Amino acid sequence: MQYTRLGSTGTRVSRLCLGCMTYGTPSWREWVLDDAQSRPFFRRALDAGINFFDTADMYSLGVSEEVTGRALAQVKRDSVVIATKVYNPMSADPNDQGLSRKHILHSIDASLKRLGTDYVDLYQIHRYDPHTPIEETLDALDTVVRAGKALYIGASSMWAWQFGQMLATSQRRNTARFVTMQNHYNLVYREEEREMIPFCRAEGIGLLPWSPLARGFLAGNRRVQDYGDTSRARTDSLAQQYYYQPSDFAVVEAVTRVAARRGVPNAQIALAWVLAQPGVTAPIVGASKLPQLDDALAAVELQLSSEELAELSAPYAPHAVLGHQ
Repeated sequence: MQYTRLGSTGTRVSRLCLGCMTYGTPSWREWVLDDAQSRPFFRRALDAGINFFDTADMYSLGVSEEVTGRALAQVKRDSVVIATKVYNPMSADPNDQGLSRKHILHSIDASLKRLGTDYVDLYQIHRYDPHTPIEETLDALDTVVRAGKALYIGASSMWAWQFGQMLATSQRRNTARFVTMQNHYNLVYREEEREMIPFCRAEGIGLLPWSPLARGFLAGNRRVQDYGDTSRARTDSLAQQYYYQPSDFAVVEAVTRVAARRGVPNAQIALAWVLAQPGVTAPIVGASKLPQLDDALAAVELQLSSEELAELSAPYAPHAVLGHQ
């Protein structure tokens, strides 16, 4: 395993982050694995040197955090970097959502209880909240950090101007500064290259791309007529909304060509491309089958040539921007 700094911090993380949305309860999503089914993935990740694990309170409505916490209880707490998120509704209670001070301070305590730990390494806002003043959100996050309940804070998908406002406000108020941006980025969705990625690179913000394999689309087994054979493919409304245009299938064809020449699965090539992009700290990789995790691990060692990178990038066409607030 290779390691790198978490943004501009001194904390070192593996070049892969295991995304834990897949682990929780199938009563939330039919493709989610339960506690017993999830354990082999954590063991394989830890054995391979992955020390970075990402979940969120809303994944399986808290059960993902519980499963993640139990799985990581087997190792020394200071040997792993645990990230979780806050923003999405956890119940019908109107205050059990968003980025108000009330919700953040309640949510961090609830997440720590479910994870079975005294602190998280990275506490991320899952989205931008247009209904709460930036100052209130930043002051609440600063309170979390000063209380020792989180070491760092991070953000996720939003407009670059919104993130810029938040960084400027935190500097003006001398509050905890975001160190990471978890954004939607892969070979068939590269709109983040226009503003967010250059901005984060300039500001020393580490990039943690989510859906680096386009939710499985880049594996090459998706179809226009019925989306594919897996339950995830058939029920994934986000993928159906943002992928499946002709240029996306042209990108998959390029990935398939390079993979065939290399004698490796498509997933290794697509993930190696993301890992090669400037500013990327660690893609968030999900796995519901152990060979998927093995492909991700192999991608860390796969070095693409400049010609291969150009071939993979060439078919891309612009997309509608992923919906931000």
